[in-house]
Amino acid sequence: MTRVAAPLTRFDLPADGVARQPPEARGLARDEVRMLLAAPGRLEHHRVRDLPGLLHPGDLVVVNTSATVPASVPAWWRGTRTRVHVSGQLDDGHWVVELRRPDNSGPATPEVGDVLRLPGRLRLRLLSPYPDRAGQHRLWRAVPVPQEERVAYLAEHGRPVEYDYLAGEWPLEARQTVYAGEPGSAEMASAGRPLTERLLVQMVARGVVVAPLVLHAGVSSQEKHEPPQPERFTVPEVTARLVNSTRGVGRRVVAVGTTTVRALETVSGPTGEVHPATGWTDLVLGDGRPARTVDGLLTGLHPPEASHLALLEAVVGADLVTVAYAAVTERGASGRYLWHEFGDTMILLS
Repeated sequence: MTRVAAPLTRFDLPADGVARQPPEARGLARDEVRMLLAAPGRLEHHRVRDLPGLLHPGDLVVVNTSATVPASVPAWWRGTRTRVHVSGQLDDGHWVVELRRPDNSGPATPEVGDVLRLPGRLRLRLLSPYPDRAGQHRLWRAVPVPQEERVAYLAEHGRPVEYDYLAGEWPLEARQTVYAGEPGSAEMASAGRPLTERLLVQMVARGVVVAPLVLHAGVSSQEKHEPPQPERFTVPEVTARLVNSTRGVGRRVVAVGTTTVRALETVSGPTGEVHPATGWTDLVLGDGRPARTVDGLLTGLHPPEASHLALLEAVVGADLVTVAYAAVTERGASGRYLWHEFGDTMILLS
């Protein structure tokens, strides 16, 4: 069983610090959300549109091109209408699901053998908690009857996963990065959402290289702070080669999002070299397993005690992460930073 130490970074989420709608609904372009630059001896407030000027020629930016699927489906459980969030599909065809309470205030508490009725005459029979962590019964392994391919089924019957902090319903298009290509993520790899086509072209024009990988993110559930679940990934040969050559000439490898960090570090060797691979990762980064390959990351703002904070600390150190979160939670001329998938961001450089 994989365990992760609690992050050292501590802060209080501001009462008005939640982004309840996309920036476009607030009168901003995607790349106009706020961005804190935090590096040793350097702390600056920017907008994401400033990113090309903050990177160096020869730096490598790695992005996760997984596309979000509409992973929330209505379900009937014990005579009650509720919803189920479909997190992923395992190699044996079983699904990984999270049953929600009818008011969507958090995970429900089903039992082994419970049957969920879904649209299209589909039944899900719950087999066991997933993964098998003591005391963690949020996610479940389920067998679909009849067998269905998850992505195709969700495209017909699902809608985007939503939590109760959002105001209104937003279409799937609002939950995609501009470079999303391979459907599979139950929730958006949101760190890359502020990157626009124009911004990517500007980076390339400055000599910054952009490379892809895929990691299909499961449901995160805002109510729990457990370690990440096993997720499927692909690091292609061209990306591995670019990472190694970038490190070889002393330039920086900057990951867009914690999913990208997890995929790259899964295939990293003891000295930081990486190799191409496809498979499942259960890697948890933290104080016992610092980052070897990634020098920095563009990341959204994570809530207090979230396991993602330990990953940030594994890349740039707990001191820098603590300083960064102090800067985005303080009041003053810097303005207000907003949390969650439609919120603001930061770039952390070791």
